[in-house]
Amino acid sequence: MRMRNKKNLIPRMERCAAVQVKDPQAHRGRWADLLPGCGQVRSEIGCGKGAFTAATAQASPDALLVAIEKVPNAMVTAMERVCAEEIPNVRFIDADAAGLADIFAPGEVSVFYINFPDPWPRKKEAKHRLTAPSFLALYWDALALGGRIEYKTDQQWLFDWSLEQFAALGYELQEVTRDLHAGGPVGVMTNYEQRFYEQGTPICRCVAVKTRPEHAPLPEQPRRHAPREDAP
Repeated sequence: MRMRNKKNLIPRMERCAAVQVKDPQAHRGRWADLLPGCGQVRSEIGCGKGAFTAATAQASPDALLVAIEKVPNAMVTAMERVCAEEIPNVRFIDADAAGLADIFAPGEVSVFYINFPDPWPRKKEAKHRLTAPSFLALYWDALALGGRIEYKTDQQWLFDWSLEQFAALGYELQEVTRDLHAGGPVGVMTNYEQRFYEQGTPICRCVAVKTRPEHAPLPEQPRRHAPREDAP
């Protein structure tokens, strides 16, 4: 079910217009121009309400963080947070990650953050997971050589499946853990992550690095049978 729009959503987003990019294709290959002295372009896929977005941007003021979120009701809260805290190195895009090729030029991004994505648990829904091969290929093309994906989830089965997809496409896996906060809080947490930590839910995390120019071939998709000539 689609989330109902929040009250005054459009006026709220308009008040944060300075941090929203409505024509991302126009900045393809030139994102660094939006931040004087920019050393890196990074992107968060699915920023939610922006707690991780804001803290991560503040920790790396010389990096431009492009936050992509397809749910405006969540993104507006993140935008308001960034504006209230006057964080200059974040821009927001209302878009789907499937369109990354139109947003970033090849090799333009240094880091992708993917935090607690929708697991799409049914087998027939696997293609929608943000670590499915088709998405991993999009990240690969946008990443610079040596660039990385930082991935976190509370779903153990999804993490194991994702590790297989990363490896199959050619990413080098580093910092693999199935209980990130076992010895106490580590790094910047999302709102979900803070809640999971307080509940004692283990958090899985890995870093997937692009270490070569080309990724492995994508797995072949099963062919659909052509209709019979005498079919109605």
